[in-house]
Amino acid sequence: MYKQLKTTVSKNGNIQKLSRIFQPFNVIPMESQTKQKEKEIHSKSSKLMLELGIIKQSSPGCFNLLPLGIRALEKLTRIADEEMQSIGGQKVEFPTLINEKLWTLSGRVNEVKELFKLKDRHAHSYILGPTHEEIACELLSQSQHSYKDFPLILYQITNKFRDELKPRLGLIRSKQFCMKDMYSFDIDYEKAMETYSIVSDSYENFFNILGIEFHKVKGAAGVMGGSLSHEYHFSAEIGEDTLVRCSHCNHFTNVELVEENICPICKEKNQLIKSKGIEVGHTFFLGDRYSKPFNANFINKTGKNINLQMCCFGLGLTRILAASIETLSTDQEIRWPKPIAPYSVLIIPPKAGSKEEPIANSLLERLYHSLDNIQHVKKDILVDDRTDLTIGRRNIQGKKMGYPFIIVLGNRIKEDPVLFELHDVNGGIQVDLAFEDLLTYINEAYNK
Repeated sequence: MYKQLKTTVSKNGNIQKLSRIFQPFNVIPMESQTKQKEKEIHSKSSKLMLELGIIKQSSPGCFNLLPLGIRALEKLTRIADEEMQSIGGQKVEFPTLINEKLWTLSGRVNEVKELFKLKDRHAHSYILGPTHEEIACELLSQSQHSYKDFPLILYQITNKFRDELKPRLGLIRSKQFCMKDMYSFDIDYEKAMETYSIVSDSYENFFNILGIEFHKVKGAAGVMGGSLSHEYHFSAEIGEDTLVRCSHCNHFTNVELVEENICPICKEKNQLIKSKGIEVGHTFFLGDRYSKPFNANFINKTGKNINLQMCCFGLGLTRILAASIETLSTDQEIRWPKPIAPYSVLIIPPKAGSKEEPIANSLLERLYHSLDNIQHVKKDILVDDRTDLTIGRRNIQGKKMGYPFIIVLGNRIKEDPVLFELHDVNGGIQVDLAFEDLLTYINEAYNK
C-alpha cells in the first residue's frame, strides 16, 4: 500500500495525518535478495525497517530512506549538531569528490580497499569520500595560522561511500551511509589530548541522551594511523565485533587487543567474557600522520612552522539509527530511543460510523493542539485517520511502529469526565486518564 506525504490543514492549524505519509508496506523482496541466505540479508532492524516502510532497498548496500526514516535521522542529526557545537565544533561541508592525488600524497590510496574510484571527462581520477582527513589537512595548508588560532574543531554531517565486499544487515553495513565526522587541530600533543578528552566526553553525552547502553573500548588504529583510538559499541548478537568484559572489574575491550586472556586493567586471568557489539562511533589521535605530508602547519611564538597535531572523530548516524532499533526492539515491534522516534505521539480516533465518532470529532482538534503546546512533542504528533480500520488494528500497527505514546479515543470518551486510553509503549503501561492528567503524564515523561 502506497500513500503520499502531505500535511492536511484544519481551521486552527496543521494536523499531520498518517494516511498521507508515504510508507510502502508489504515490500516484495528484490531478486538479488532472494538469492542470498536470509541471515545475510536481515537483521532484526533491517527486517522491521523494510517491512514497515522506513527504508527500501535500491541495490545491494544502497537504500532509499523514506519519510519516517528521514524524520528519525533528522532528530539524530540535531542531537549530534548540538553536542558538537557545544564543545566548539564548527560545521563545514567538504566535497564528496576527492582528487585521488590527495590520497596518493597521504599514502592511503592503495591501503584502503573499499574505495569507489572514478574519472571525469578529462580523465582526472577521483574518489567518492569515505572519510575526509586529507581534505581537512589540505584546507588547513592553504593559509597561514598562528598558534593563537588553535584549538580548531571542524565537523560535517554528510553521506560517505565505501565499496563493501559484502554489504549486509541493512543500514548497519551499507555502501552509502550518513556520518558525522570531526577533525581537530592543536599545537602540541598535550593540547590534542585535551581536545580528545573533551570530544570523548561529548560522545558519551550523545549516547546518554539516546538512552542506549554503550561500551567504550580501546581500538586499533588500522589504516587511519595514529597512536590512540577508542571504539563505541552497542551490544547486539548480530554485531561484527567481539568484545570481552572482565567479570572481575567490568572493563570492556576489543578482543583484538587482549593477550593471553588477561584483563588489561586489573590483570586478572581467565575472567574475560565474550559478547558481540556493533561499532557506532570511533575516535583517533592521529598526531602529524596527515598534517605533515600536507604541510598543515602553524607558526609558533618564535616564528617557526610546526606540524599541527590532529585527531578525528566519527559517528555513523544511519548505523546508529539501525543499531538502536536492533538493540531495543522485539522481533515483531520497533522500539526507538524516545528522542529520535519519527513521531512522539500517535492519536487514534474511533472507527467511522461508531457511537464515539461524533464526540471524538469535537475532542480531537483540542487534544491535538493542546499536545502541540508541550515543548517536547511540539510538531511531533500524528493522527491515524484511517477510520475505516478498527481501533484495535490501528493500535497494533502503532505499537509495531514503536510510537512512544499512543492515545486512543475509545468508548470511555462518552463518560463524564472524558477518559482517554493512553499507551506508554516504551514503558509497557496502559492507563485511562482525564484530559489534564493526560497532558501532565506526557509532559512529565519527557522530563524524566
